[in-house]
Amino acid sequence: MADVFVSYARTDKARVAPLVAAIEAQGWSVWWDPAIAAGQEFDRQIATELRSAAAVVVVWTPTSVESRWVRGEARDAADRGVLVPVRFDGAELPIDVRAIHTTNLDGWGENPDSPGVQELLRSLGAMIARQRGTPLAAPANPKPAPAAAPVGVAVCVLPFTNMSGDPEQDYFSDGISEDIITDLTKVSALNVVSRNTAFSFKGRSVDVQQVARQLKVSHVLEGSVRKAGGRVRITAQLIDAAKDNQVWAERYDRDLNDIFALQDEISEAIVKALKLKLLPEEKKAIEQRGTDNVEAYNLYLMARQNYSTGIEQDPRRAEASVRLCRRATEIDPGYARAWALMALGQMLLHFAHGRRADDGLEAAERALALDQDLAEAHAVKARILSQYGRHDEASAEIDIALQLDPESYEVNKSAAYLRVRQQRLKEAIRFYEKAMTLMETDVNSPSMLLTCYGAIGDTEGVVRSARIALARAEKILAQDTNNGAAMGYGVAALACLSETERAMEWINRALLIDPDNMNMRYNFACALVVLKRNEAAIEILGPVFDTAHIDRLNHTKVDPDLDPLREDPRFKTMLAAAEARIAAAGDVRS
Repeated sequence: MADVFVSYARTDKARVAPLVAAIEAQGWSVWWDPAIAAGQEFDRQIATELRSAAAVVVVWTPTSVESRWVRGEARDAADRGVLVPVRFDGAELPIDVRAIHTTNLDGWGENPDSPGVQELLRSLGAMIARQRGTPLAAPANPKPAPAAAPVGVAVCVLPFTNMSGDPEQDYFSDGISEDIITDLTKVSALNVVSRNTAFSFKGRSVDVQQVARQLKVSHVLEGSVRKAGGRVRITAQLIDAAKDNQVWAERYDRDLNDIFALQDEISEAIVKALKLKLLPEEKKAIEQRGTDNVEAYNLYLMARQNYSTGIEQDPRRAEASVRLCRRATEIDPGYARAWALMALGQMLLHFAHGRRADDGLEAAERALALDQDLAEAHAVKARILSQYGRHDEASAEIDIALQLDPESYEVNKSAAYLRVRQQRLKEAIRFYEKAMTLMETDVNSPSMLLTCYGAIGDTEGVVRSARIALARAEKILAQDTNNGAAMGYGVAALACLSETERAMEWINRALLIDPDNMNMRYNFACALVVLKRNEAAIEILGPVFDTAHIDRLNHTKVDPDLDPLREDPRFKTMLAAAEARIAAAGDVRS
């Protein structure tokens, strides 16, 4: 068993690795990043290692303080008196461990001789000596410190430009960019700017040096993608921002079937250009794509883009995503991500749109059988369990998902959804804000923020979210003028911005174009309440209650947007009638 157990959030791995190296250089064994294969008893192994360690280092960051697992490990260590916590980025500590001295490691520069690390090592030495019953002394035969990565090596991968001449091909160039970011985060010697930060520059003319200064990175990668027929051309260049010169550049013209090998080449070329060492396990991790089939990969990227632009509210888009993912899984039955996204579409069709086909649970379980560490599969399973009233199980699943990948768009959306249903709106806001930045085409998240900020009385938050929601809705409608989901979100934003006349124009036009879109009608009703037109809101809600399924009814019961209507006898009558209709149909999910 190891001397030191290190508890941390998985997305902080790159910053934790040098700290672990400094501890191991003292000759102490560390348990921190185990390779646990599918089927092993993960929880039991963690519990065993945690309880046997002489000292537990908890790495607090803004991400890890949200992790149920890290907080639990910290409490266990504190109860045993072996907790040695450190902190990055001024993370706000959980209240039950604030009394324990925490070492601040901001600015340590990965230098083991820095005062903060020396303080940590002294604390660990004392703790290990006390727990093992040995004299306090430097450990025998200390391991030589591994070759340190160049201090301050950090990179931002800007979204690759779609040069295909077709805006609908954005999904492919975005997918390439995301995969390169993901690959580089697997290199422990390299700090990589998150996807949500990098994609904030999408579609903008940027100055590389300015980006580097703003994000405090040493290098910036930019490039373009052109896909036509069965061929793909990718150009990329790596810029040393301090010297303002090109460290590496290449142009690739390949068959589309070579796309995975091409992504590996680019990632490995960047690591080589930065003079970093790529460990064998890191190279292996980079080469794991989830599928080896380019057609299945392309279908999945299309389905994911479709999801982000309106699947939550639009059954047609949900159906399209299910079809795309089903075809992807027919091509490659082992493609876990496609199974997880198909589960999400099936769940929405089943619960939100009343389709009596699959509820998505089987597809989610299939995804987890293929990859138990797939955060998106845990997230969609959480939502399905919540629909069946299995709330404790749902909370456990979403905690696992957040621990596995707190930077996942789907995970943050699901976490926000569950928090709204639990009426924990301040927590929901945090997840919706994160989701909104993770996917620039997401219009649902800023729209839900209107509700959450409005409920807690944050006017500034409402106005800011409304402007974002309106801009995104307008962008969608510029390409699809009849997109009911976008019109619903847009009207809600216009109402919050007090653009009453324009909001009413949108409502009247949309009801002529798509009168049977109940999700759009619901959003219109919420907007009309904001405009203090309660009579019109109740009128427009009539068909919604007549056709509502259990998911819509459950949301209606907790939606603060509709609070001004709850004492109206007509609203109570419609709600009671909907509950009776659903109960008579035998749908008792909650």
